[in-house]
Amino acid sequence: MTHGVFQVPTPVNEPVRGYLPQSAERASLERELAAQAATQIEVPLIIGGKEVRTGDTETVVMPHDHGHVLCTFHKAGPDQAHAAVEAASAAKAAWADLPWEERAAVFLRASELLTTTWRDRVNASTMLGQSKTAHQAEIDSACELIDFFRFNTKFTEQLYSTQPESSPGCWNRLEHRPLDGFVFAISPFNFTSIAGNLSSAPAMLGNTIVWKPASTAVLSNYYLMRLFEEAGLPDGVINFVPGSGPTIGDVVLGDRRLAGVHFTGSTGTFQHLWGQVGRNIDKYEQYPRLVGETGGKDFVFVHPSATVEVVVTALLRGAFEYQGQKCSAASRAYVPKSLWPTIKDRLVEELREMRMGDVCDFKNFLGAVIDARSFAKLKGGIEFAKSDPGCTIVAGGECDDSQGWFVQPTVVEVKDPACELMRTEFFGPLLSIFVYEDAAYEATLDVCANGSEYALTGAILSNDRAAVRTAALRLRFAAGNFYINDKPTGAVVGQQPFGGSRASGTNDKAGSILNLLRWSSPRTIKETFAPPTDWRYPFLG
Repeated sequence: MTHGVFQVPTPVNEPVRGYLPQSAERASLERELAAQAATQIEVPLIIGGKEVRTGDTETVVMPHDHGHVLCTFHKAGPDQAHAAVEAASAAKAAWADLPWEERAAVFLRASELLTTTWRDRVNASTMLGQSKTAHQAEIDSACELIDFFRFNTKFTEQLYSTQPESSPGCWNRLEHRPLDGFVFAISPFNFTSIAGNLSSAPAMLGNTIVWKPASTAVLSNYYLMRLFEEAGLPDGVINFVPGSGPTIGDVVLGDRRLAGVHFTGSTGTFQHLWGQVGRNIDKYEQYPRLVGETGGKDFVFVHPSATVEVVVTALLRGAFEYQGQKCSAASRAYVPKSLWPTIKDRLVEELREMRMGDVCDFKNFLGAVIDARSFAKLKGGIEFAKSDPGCTIVAGGECDDSQGWFVQPTVVEVKDPACELMRTEFFGPLLSIFVYEDAAYEATLDVCANGSEYALTGAILSNDRAAVRTAALRLRFAAGNFYINDKPTGAVVGQQPFGGSRASGTNDKAGSILNLLRWSSPRTIKETFAPPTDWRYPFLG
């Protein structure tokens, strides 16, 4: 037993490496990319620390070269899903009873390993398996995940330090217990860091996890699981079970010990999960915590006073980085008529220089979209724009899936702000722009505020302070993360807690202490030092 009021190291955000030509870091990453591309691995389930192979397998391919298989992974069936629940339940007592600083040390070590010896491995697997450029992989699978580990351990310390006042003669304490049961973590394909955070954040508070990764991100997520193991995570604390969502979900959500769901993915899927939990609510031993970050139809609103170069850069980066496959990506914009001709010309000019292709070629700004289903949805949206008389394709509009699932960055001008392209989340490099009359600025803000069922991210670009203030008020409930003179993407752990409301999720703010609060079940303890010995109160005299 150790005694002390421990403090974890003060967290700092991990610096982003540039991978400049002829740099040692670029050469090291290129070697790892070549090695992983030349090797096809077999990925097992990991349940209770043991590898499990079911024989029911699926492959992971490079989205930008879908004939190239990176790995084959075993899929969990009902038996394996049940085994994962049992493993998490069996590991719970020992993990929850471990001093919090020992749990924190596991993830601080994971952050250091990812900073150093594991960085290239996780970045390269993210690049190849999820078609991210070196920069997009670096800010995601390295820097953001390192930040999650560092900051969440500090948030854990701060949470445990939150204590009530005590009156004379007694001592009041607040014990921050883990939830009474296990947590089901369901992670998306688009951010390796989110996968690492969904599984690890509840674990820091003493919870144990059943983790279902996205099938298209199994390779990088498998390396994260191995990273946790090397960092010293005990067996059964996190159980890695790739496979069919309904197959695994029906078993896990049907178990009476379910304590919480930590989810990032589509709005429809989260609504389905919520419905399943609702139907099972009388079977659970407690009310499960449901934490979800879902879809977005994120906006950029341009005021007539905005600087054209700022607008063009925000639109290009906000809409087309990582092929627009960010829940925060700009997919609708409102541009004043006075600026539109210049902005349109600049967008067309810049998009001619924006290269798309194999992410191992560091000259490419975009890779491919994640899979055939995503490609088909985006192609359908572009075909709609080509056929609808209210839409004009300003740039792009081409799709090619002969080698990889490539969708050209596409900008569409729409006449109707209620057009399907302005409301539907396509989750790809498709940006729709409505041009408004300058005098209708405030009225168009209202159109934007109510133009989508989502409320995740949004931005106002303006050099007029009064206009910024008006936008901030009119768009108050339209975005959980609101940006002034910046693109609506790129939230940093510890700086911009991330999450939205409406159809965009429960707004529990990943990257802050607010998220960790959801994985704790406080117990109040009152100790009276000199308890009363007579039931009579003075007023009775």
